[in-house]
Amino acid sequence: MRISLFVWLFLILLSISCGCGSSISAYSQCVDREGSLLLQLKKSLKFSSSNSPKLGSWNEGTDCCKWGGVMCDEEGHVIDLDLNDESIYGGIDNSSSLFSLHYLQRLNLAYNDMDGSQIPSEFGKLSNLIYLNMTLSSFGGQIPIEISRMARLVTLDLSYNYRLVVENPSLKLLFHNLTELKQLYLDGVNISAHRHEWSQALSSLSNLQELGLSFCSLSGPIDSSLVNLRSLSLIRLNYNNISARVPEFFADYSNLTELHLFSCGFYGKVPERIFQMPTLQVLDLGNNKLEGFFPDSVLKLTHIVYLDLSGNNFTGPIPSLHKSKNLTDLYLAVNRFTGPIPSFRMSKGLIYINLCCNNLTGTIPWSHFDGLVNLTSIDLSENSVGGTIPSSLFGISSLSEILLQQNQFEGQLPEFPNASSSLLQLLDLSNNKLEGLIPMSILELGSLRGLTLSFNNFSGTMQFEIFQRLGNLIMLDLAYNSLSIDASGSNSSFPRLTGLSLASCKLQQFPNLKNQSDMDYLDLSNNQISGEIPNWIWELAGNGYSYLNLSHNLLVDLQKPYSFGNATLDLDLHSNQLHGQIPIPPLANYLDYSSNNFNYSIPADIGDPSIVKL
Repeated sequence: MRISLFVWLFLILLSISCGCGSSISAYSQCVDREGSLLLQLKKSLKFSSSNSPKLGSWNEGTDCCKWGGVMCDEEGHVIDLDLNDESIYGGIDNSSSLFSLHYLQRLNLAYNDMDGSQIPSEFGKLSNLIYLNMTLSSFGGQIPIEISRMARLVTLDLSYNYRLVVENPSLKLLFHNLTELKQLYLDGVNISAHRHEWSQALSSLSNLQELGLSFCSLSGPIDSSLVNLRSLSLIRLNYNNISARVPEFFADYSNLTELHLFSCGFYGKVPERIFQMPTLQVLDLGNNKLEGFFPDSVLKLTHIVYLDLSGNNFTGPIPSLHKSKNLTDLYLAVNRFTGPIPSFRMSKGLIYINLCCNNLTGTIPWSHFDGLVNLTSIDLSENSVGGTIPSSLFGISSLSEILLQQNQFEGQLPEFPNASSSLLQLLDLSNNKLEGLIPMSILELGSLRGLTLSFNNFSGTMQFEIFQRLGNLIMLDLAYNSLSIDASGSNSSFPRLTGLSLASCKLQQFPNLKNQSDMDYLDLSNNQISGEIPNWIWELAGNGYSYLNLSHNLLVDLQKPYSFGNATLDLDLHSNQLHGQIPIPPLANYLDYSSNNFNYSIPADIGDPSIVKL
């Protein structure tokens, strides 16, 4: 019995294996056919082999379902083809074998360079596609009507192909049949539609959840029929010329999480209901012509992550955003907000705060920034905030930018706690009323790239060479304080600066900047530098220097022989004691040699008199 049982089991297994054998045979044939089509596709494409790892893995004699960017179903049909960022260039021909992959459901051609070529009309044959992504691939011309045949499409991304247009056929004809669409991104595509026609044309896409139409040359007003898209969770209309009021029906989208309306020419008051949408996570109304008080209803946006109201005409005080516990990005710059800076201590996830260019007053209590351990950038510039700068602000170790210029801050600058571990890269405290010594802990900010302390009342004597300790510094501005900068011990090992301003710093000699080949801005005006202008100054100019101001010094001559090089200069030497022949650089945007002792006549070919002062 045991032997017959084994035989019986063997026969069953044999029958099963025979059945599988026929399936495997069919699978192999299918792979061969699909692989042949893909190899033909590879042969027809132009691409950079060194930057195309997926296409580089497509080799004859291997299983195409294991090639890079290729995914097959159980029967061996290619259903997913991902050629994203494969350095493909020059376009795809209508005869391409790509359009014979009839089982294809997902196709990604994003981040390639089709060099303005048209989207092939044969795309219409890929009737099983549910996902098509061709963003930033440099397609051009009219989007073909054949796109409308892909009725199963759920996601269509043609964004940022700036040479693509929708004109004839119109937007309505292209998309009326694509009723399954949930994501449609046409950002950067030039849509030729009169006023509200574009919104009417899309109003039939009732399943749409995400709509991207930035940079599309759209105009307004927005037709109310767009309210039919009840499932919308994302609306992106940035950089269009809508020139209308913000539609109140936006508040009827019960699933809306992102509303991007930056720089659309919207004007007037924003409907109160917009600020009461409980689902909103991103609200971008920046750079429009909106007005009114800062809406208290913003406090009800408990899920808000990104809020941009900058570049408008909002007025009144900024309330404490104590319920916005998820807020990471707050941009309220360039409005007419008044009153004190609000407390941010309840929004502990804040990364960016920009309140610049308002009419804010008062002081900064240290508690306002308590616990903001993720804060990267704070910009309070161009307000009227005063008092002392709290050391707790400098103690936020995550900060990379602190911009407090053009305010009324006074008193001494506090020391920088934990300076050696600070991530601070940009510090601008210019145009305030700060005084006293510059704290030495500032020289321990090892990540610092830009330091601007000009137009204050800092005092004391500093050796110029001590700033060499800031090894990443590229911009230093100490101008117009009560400082005395001693450059006598400076050497050429100073960090590689692109800009330096030591105007009115009681300098008596040139700092040694011989190795500063990246310098394009140098202001040593209003000092006590005497003698000759050294030749190495012009060697810097030869390396791309564009602005040099040595005015209001005691300079008498240019060290000879000198050569200006080939840089284009803005050169200001006025109010010195220079004499002899007038030096003429070959390329100049602006020259000011006035109030000197030059005794040669003005050359006839010196250039445009409107930019030359002698």
